Amino acid sequence: MNRRSALKTFGLIGASAVFAEPLRAKDKKGDPEFVGVLVDTTRCAGCRSCEYACAEANGLPEPDDDDEAMFASERQPSVTQWSVVNRYETDVGEVFAKKQCMHCCQPACATACLTRAMLKTTQGPVVWRESKCMGCRFCMLSCPFDIPKFEYDSPVPKIQKCRLCWERLQEGEQPACVEECPEEALLFGTRKELLDIAKSRIYGEPDKYVHNIYGEHEVGGTGWLYLSPVPFEQLGLRTDLGTDPYPELTKEFLYAVPIILTLWPAFLLGVSNATKREKGDSEE
Repeated sequence: MNRRSALKTFGLIGASAVFAEPLRAKDKKGDPEFVGVLVDTTRCAGCRSCEYACAEANGLPEPDDDDEAMFASERQPSVTQWSVVNRYETDVGEVFAKKQCMHCCQPACATACLTRAMLKTTQGPVVWRESKCMGCRFCMLSCPFDIPKFEYDSPVPKIQKCRLCWERLQEGEQPACVEECPEEALLFGTRKELLDIAKSRIYGEPDKYVHNIYGEHEVGGTGWLYLSPVPFEQLGLRTDLGTDPYPELTKEFLYAVPIILTLWPAFLLGVSNATKREKGDSEE
């Protein structure tokens, strides 16, 4: 490719990039307060009632009832089980903690989704919409908690993850896991209310809890909040994520995605044509 052809090709890409529409999240001002769930791990008895309730409410296979086998190693949510309870050996003995989608306030999965199949609803739950998904799995790559799971073995694969019982919320009900918790280790409400309750518990019993609420600031805040008697890393929770929303960290890449998808074929065509012209000139 000669210098003139190269300059024309790259000039076209540069001009298009300047005028391309950036991929930005919509303004959420005026939306109602996000809802969420407070997990008080000091109250969890490891009964796994939340697992069974989640399976029944969402038409998933019933979890294995062998508690010892289930607690033998740390489990992660899967395509057939959106919520799991793990047992951890900590500085204060055994502590149980539930794990599921965190329903981030500014979810990286929804921002990375090119078709808006992964959507942050105005109430707070992050839901996946099958009819809009093109199977790119960017949501899986972008999630800091490694939650969305893809059905690799299915002929019609879906993305599977907790929806915070979105359908139940629209009917005025609580999430199934919260409703079935016999120890009241799970509390449903608006995020603001839950933060106030969590802080009150810490101040009321300062020796019982770590003086921090997991999810208050992590990755810009999450819908699921945790209280713990031990440092959160002892419960398998990541403490290296920082407080910046992940979409803020990846926005430059996300802005470039539409440009790349639109202009890359044109760029390759331009390179091909320029090469052919150069080859023809050489032969002449």
